[in-house]
Amino acid sequence: MSRISATFDRLRAQGRPAFVSYVMAGDPDAATAGAVIAGLPGAGVDIIEVGLPFTDPMADGPTIQLAGQRALAGGMTLAGTLDTIRAFREGDDTTPIVLMGYYNPIFSRGVDRFLADAKDAGVDGLIVVDLPPEEDAELCLPAQAAGIDFIRLATPTTDDARLPAVLRNTSGFVYYVSINGITGAGAAAAEDVAPEVARIKARTDLPVVVGFGIKTPDAARDIAAVADGCVVGSAIVERIGRGESVDDVLRYVADLAAGAHGGGG
Repeated sequence: MSRISATFDRLRAQGRPAFVSYVMAGDPDAATAGAVIAGLPGAGVDIIEVGLPFTDPMADGPTIQLAGQRALAGGMTLAGTLDTIRAFREGDDTTPIVLMGYYNPIFSRGVDRFLADAKDAGVDGLIVVDLPPEEDAELCLPAQAAGIDFIRLATPTTDDARLPAVLRNTSGFVYYVSINGITGAGAAAAEDVAPEVARIKARTDLPVVVGFGIKTPDAARDIAAVADGCVVGSAIVERIGRGESVDDVLRYVADLAAGAHGGGG
């Protein structure tokens, strides 16, 4: 059983939703990002998304774009990102790691080499936002053959005609984007999210986790209460970008996690 499946099974048995957090690798530098990532499980994070910095992050808002720019300016690379995950695995062999980014750096490295290196580093899942289902043979299917989940995004514009294609080869969990637009924009509303989560869950047995527009413990609680979990990214990255200490960032994450875990699932 994968770490992702095992985590959701454990949380389901506990009657708790998952709290997922996102951090950009190398932001603002490799050591700080590594320290934040290492502290996330202790702050209550169930699954960690690690951002792979890229020069043209078309789905990301200014907060994540700036984080990627800081990381790239500091010399972070795909190899360095995998080294960050490998270092995390030296102290934690149970918390799932999902690598989130764009296809270009993976294509440049070579899919087979990338998947072998990612598996060796301890990556459990991939979210590659610019590869649609029509391109599953490029990375999705090889990743799953290598034992790495491929997590697909569904959005408010994913209608009933499109949803089967989105779900067909998805594994690990479904990431529901709660609002249209880029990361960090708007605010998620549980009353809007709930029927969409129910619509997706009627088509799949996979957990559905909701991200985008969640910035407070109360919002995390409300969204997690109508899904199998919630994701917070931009709000955490913004604090890192402001230069808050690792301890302060982790205290904020702990408050978010407490909110999400209070949601009941």
